[in-house]
Amino acid sequence: MKSSLFPLIILFTGYISSYAQNKAVLYDFQEIPQALMVNPGMNTFYNWYAGVPFISGIYAAGATSGLTVNDIFAADGLDINQKVRDRAVNALSKRDEVNGIFQVDILNGGFRGQKDPANFYSFGMYVEGYALNYWPKDLAILAYEGNADRLGQRFDLNDLNASGQFINVFHFGINRQIKNNLTLGARIKLYSGILDFNSTNNSGYFETIVGENNLLRNTLVSDMRLRSSGLDALLDASDNGGGIGSLLTKRGFFGGDPGLGFDLGVTYNLNKQTVITGSILDIGLLYHTSDVTNYTLEGAASVEGVEIILPEALSDPNADFWEDLVNEIEELIPFEENSKNYVTLRPIKFYSSIRYNFGKQGQPTAACDCDNQPDSGDRSLYYLNSLGGQLYVINRPRGPQFAVTAFYQRRFAKVLALKATYTVDKFTASNIGLGMSLQAGPVNLYIMGDNLLSYGNIADSNYASLQLGLNIISWERN
Repeated sequence: MKSSLFPLIILFTGYISSYAQNKAVLYDFQEIPQALMVNPGMNTFYNWYAGVPFISGIYAAGATSGLTVNDIFAADGLDINQKVRDRAVNALSKRDEVNGIFQVDILNGGFRGQKDPANFYSFGMYVEGYALNYWPKDLAILAYEGNADRLGQRFDLNDLNASGQFINVFHFGINRQIKNNLTLGARIKLYSGILDFNSTNNSGYFETIVGENNLLRNTLVSDMRLRSSGLDALLDASDNGGGIGSLLTKRGFFGGDPGLGFDLGVTYNLNKQTVITGSILDIGLLYHTSDVTNYTLEGAASVEGVEIILPEALSDPNADFWEDLVNEIEELIPFEENSKNYVTLRPIKFYSSIRYNFGKQGQPTAACDCDNQPDSGDRSLYYLNSLGGQLYVINRPRGPQFAVTAFYQRRFAKVLALKATYTVDKFTASNIGLGMSLQAGPVNLYIMGDNLLSYGNIADSNYASLQLGLNIISWERN
């Protein structure tokens, strides 16, 4: 049983080691400049800001659906083989997934136009990596139990669906108040791909039935592919004991795979206290041209193992029946390698919200060098409280993934703002998040986390995230 458990542990390890992408606490948190990255149409109330390099935006999270690390590896006295069988192999479906992202801002800044203060410009650079893996249900059963007791069952090769990407992103955005109650924003992104791998849109099956000439007949129908860019060069640099840093830097600064993307956003005031927002992010693609290696397995074959026909086989005692079998299979289902360029689409994300502001505090949180009149536009920072809801959607290979969030935000004069969230998605229905923005003179410090109730035992959590950063903000008039 240990030998059958090993390949499943490999699948399980890949299943649990990834991240999630919903930045529910940061979205529309107007005191934090980095909120522009999730809605370029957010209202801005500062003259300029400068993120502290490398620490203005750090984000990491982890998520699994249907299973946690603790479910398998907890010291509960139960046999691990039984836990793997009951909680993973037999319980998970091919729609269970891990997905996500990490991001680190290298540079991030913004400034208000001098000639036209209705315009606010932002710019910067960040590195991002994301991973996505669906649970390979049929392949896990095949690896764990084999096919001997599953005659006639077709193991679906489409269950293999995984991808990952590591890129550097250069961005420039413009945010403009069109009317007193309408603000629009757009951002252009230049991608420089560092690493990419994906195996999606596979099809085919493996099936075992009773044979005619031998005991069993195995049939494989396959249309599978694994595409990668940058991976071989990175592995070579690692094997040679150096050069990884220079390789990553080169590929990250337009020496890798080129790409182009856009973000769009809007804020609209329904009335003086009610605001709706929306944004769509990463409408873009990458063209993979450097260090490309693709593997394909296409074809169909049915074999009944080594077929020895007596007495004819005795006429050639030197015949290699196993080699003949392997050659027959490779001829029917060729395993090929090529270096053809390919295109990948970015995972498009959509946010929207409705917010009701109340508890007017008499003065804005900060003075703003802009054309807004005190009683026009989005006056959120004039109120002590904000209450509302958010919707998040991300495009996925097996269909869109949704999250719904309720939030409450409280402001304490010009110094402190807190935002609490409650999110429901496929990972958890009890995700309580909390974010804090602290303003000490021009220095802005923020920190936020999701699913705080799980922090006591991260190994038993389906979701956890942490985000923090440090900025210098000018709220002063020129």
